[in-house]
Amino acid sequence: MRHRPGLALALAGLLGSAPTLAASDGPASTPDAAVFQQLLERMERLEARNAQLEREVRELRQEREAVDKSLASTRLSSNEPELTTRLKAVEQDVVALKHPAKLAEKLDGIAVDAALATVWQRASGLPHGADHGDHFNYRADLSVEVPLDALGNIEHKLFAHVRAGQGQGLNETFGYLGHFNVPNATAFAVSGADPNDSVTLLGQAWYQAAIPLPLGGFRDRSRQTLELTFGKMDIFGFFDQNEAASDEGSQFINGLFVHNPLLDVGGEVGVDANGFQPGLVASYVNENNGSEPWRLSFGVFGAGDTASNYQDTADSPLVIAQFDKTFKFFDGRTGNYRAYAWTRRDVPRFDDEVTSSRHTGFGLSVDQQVGNGLILFGRYGQLLRGKLPFDRAITLGTQINGAYWGRAADAAGIATSWLRASGSYRRAGGEAYYSAASVEAGTADVTFRPSGAERVTELYYRYQLTPQFSLSPDLQWIQRGGANADADTVTVFGLRANITY
Repeated sequence: MRHRPGLALALAGLLGSAPTLAASDGPASTPDAAVFQQLLERMERLEARNAQLEREVRELRQEREAVDKSLASTRLSSNEPELTTRLKAVEQDVVALKHPAKLAEKLDGIAVDAALATVWQRASGLPHGADHGDHFNYRADLSVEVPLDALGNIEHKLFAHVRAGQGQGLNETFGYLGHFNVPNATAFAVSGADPNDSVTLLGQAWYQAAIPLPLGGFRDRSRQTLELTFGKMDIFGFFDQNEAASDEGSQFINGLFVHNPLLDVGGEVGVDANGFQPGLVASYVNENNGSEPWRLSFGVFGAGDTASNYQDTADSPLVIAQFDKTFKFFDGRTGNYRAYAWTRRDVPRFDDEVTSSRHTGFGLSVDQQVGNGLILFGRYGQLLRGKLPFDRAITLGTQINGAYWGRAADAAGIATSWLRASGSYRRAGGEAYYSAASVEAGTADVTFRPSGAERVTELYYRYQLTPQFSLSPDLQWIQRGGANADADTVTVFGLRANITY
């Protein structure tokens, strides 16, 4: 073993200065050489351990310097320490996760609805010469609702609706025959457009602000709201709503049952060729009784051939007001009751007279749940002033949920309507309303005198194949079409395929 002289001398000095051990019966003695050797070995081991610790400290310092240098750069290299490589990989993963998180934050609250409806219809019982062939059409709708950043306590949003479609279905044929009803409310094709053209357009684009009341109060505690909406819109999204009869894509197909017949197929709303119009709606919503809220709405819309498409919008507006209230009847089941009235001036007369007149009318829309999955509904409309082919309309029906027969996602509906021919239309003998078109088509006798009312009954069943896809067989019976007592009963067979998202 190699000994260090300095260490040996130090040990010798320590041993030499140590006190001697005195025996009781002999002279003092010196430490044994074996003890000296043990101490020397222990000191050498301590010195070696100290040198190793010094090397490890130097290596750690070098590694730290390398890590600091590597972290100062955003680049990755195979020569970098493993620690920094792993840290940078984690950082990249975090950054990658932040991008979809930011996107999700921006998309939070955005609502998107999409639907595609395709309808086949065929009619029997039409007069000789009318089109008895198969009719197909499709309509696609995409709507997006985008919430905007709150303005103080005010919540506001933008809404846009794009619609595309092709095919008139049986609607043109029934129009030639002078029928009041529209057998296919899903048909969407601009009149006069080439049948080969699929029409796509921005149907709705409006802004809405919800202002909590009283002004300056706390939004979360407010039970009263003032809603202001303006833009291009579908008037039936704000007036004449009905839970069981308002969606031709999944409920009744005939336009008589989708909205109030006077407003819709009667033309009182005065929409453009695509079914929309500019307007302003103000609504007061009272939710002090949370289970039975009520709402008062007032709307002004551009109506007619020019006002509905942003030409002379202020001329001859349609003014409409509605009160709707929710009640809990039949053991607490929900019912919605709506009453509304409208007025509009300078409406062209149906008999092609040069003069125009003011139209005024009122309507009711009711839907009441009377059982688990059973809804009764009805509408009533009456024209108080003005001239239309029919001046009074009643529709009644029910929607039944498939839970009663083990198909909870399915539904069935049946409804009937009664449209009374107006006195002015009866006196005109019917010819003035549709004679030109019918003579050109050669499909109708223009000499009949209208009397009584047109009656339409519709039955559908919605079979839900998947949560997004449904098939609906549909059957319609039209009696006394155009209030013609001599008209044969027309039967319309239909099948609707509807896909929603």
